[in-house]
Amino acid sequence: MSNIISPLKRVTVKASNEYQILIGRGLLARAGELIADFIPKCKIALITDDTVDALYSGVVEKSLISSGYSVIKFVFSHGEQSKNLETYGKILNFLAQNGVTRTDCVVALGGGVTGDMAGFVSATYLRGIKCVQMPTTLLAQIDSSVGGKTAVDLPAGKNLVGAFCQPKLVLCDVDTLSTLPDEIYRDGMGEVAKYALLDKKIYSLINGGDYQIEDLIYRCVDYKRQIVEKDEFEGGLRRLLNLGHTPAHGIERLSNYTIPHGKAVAMGLNIVVENACKHGYIAQSTKSEMLSAISKCAGELTLPYSVKDILENALTDKKRSGDSIAVIMPYGIGDAREVKIEVSKLWGYLT
Repeated sequence: MSNIISPLKRVTVKASNEYQILIGRGLLARAGELIADFIPKCKIALITDDTVDALYSGVVEKSLISSGYSVIKFVFSHGEQSKNLETYGKILNFLAQNGVTRTDCVVALGGGVTGDMAGFVSATYLRGIKCVQMPTTLLAQIDSSVGGKTAVDLPAGKNLVGAFCQPKLVLCDVDTLSTLPDEIYRDGMGEVAKYALLDKKIYSLINGGDYQIEDLIYRCVDYKRQIVEKDEFEGGLRRLLNLGHTPAHGIERLSNYTIPHGKAVAMGLNIVVENACKHGYIAQSTKSEMLSAISKCAGELTLPYSVKDILENALTDKKRSGDSIAVIMPYGIGDAREVKIEVSKLWGYLT
C-alpha cells in the first residue's frame, strides 16, 4: 500500500441518496477518517473475498477501529461462482447473529462480485441499512460500485435477483490496481471500452493513449453519474450503459463464468459493432474506429462460441420484456440507442 496521500478527485452523485465518490491514492489506510465524515460511529460489517482479505482487510480494519468503529468481518471464496443466493443467505445470517442493527453499516471491500452481493445485503437486511463501497478492481471502480445496482446470480442467468441500493460513500483507492493480475486489469478495460464508445471524451483518452489512470476512472465515473442522475432506476436512458451486455451475459453463462464480465463485454461490443455496420447504423470507417478502440482496451479477442449459442443463452437476460428484448446498438461514437427486437428474430438480427 502506498503512503502517498494524493489530491482527491470527487464526483457527487445526486440520486435518491446523494453521495460522493472519492478517487485517489492511499484511501484504504484513511478509510476510517473518510467514512467518519458521512457515517456516525457504529458497527461495521466488512464483507470481502479471500483474495482481497489477505491483501487489504488488515489496513482497512486498523483504520476503521482507530476512528472509533467496531468491526466484524465476513469472508467468502472469490469468484462469480460465489455470487449466489447461498452466499447471500450466509451473509444475512452472519449479520443477524452478530447483532447488526439499522444504525450500522456494511462495507464492501473488493471487486464487482463483492460490491454486488454486499450491496444487495445492504438493500434487504432489516429492509435496508447503510453501505459503503470500497472497490479494489478497475471494473468495480469505474462501473459496478457506482449507481446502486446490486444483485446475485441464479442458475438461469446473471443478476436476476437484486435491488437498487445507493451507497453512502464510494472510495476508489487507485493503489489497489497495482496488485491486480494483468488479466483482471484488462478485464476492467473491457468495461472501459464500453464507455469509450458511449462518450467522445473517453474515446479521445483511449485513442490518444496518454492518460493518468485517475483521470480515466474519473471520466468513466462522471459519465455514469450523469446517466444515473437522469434515470436512477433504469427506466430508459440508463439502459444505454448496457451496450454490449446482452451478448456478454450469454458468453459469461456459456463459460460457466470462467470468462469474466469485462472480457465478455468487450466480446459483446465486437458483436454489436459488427452488426451496427451490417444494419447501416454506422459506416465502415466508424466500425473500424470502434473496433480499434475496443482492441486498445481489451486486446485482440477471439469469440469462443457461435453467436447463435451466445444469443440463446442471453434470452434470460433481465432486459427481456415478454417476447422482445432490448439491445443497445451504436449509431456512432458517443451515440447509442435502444433497439427492441422480437426474441424469435434475435438470431437473424445479430449474426
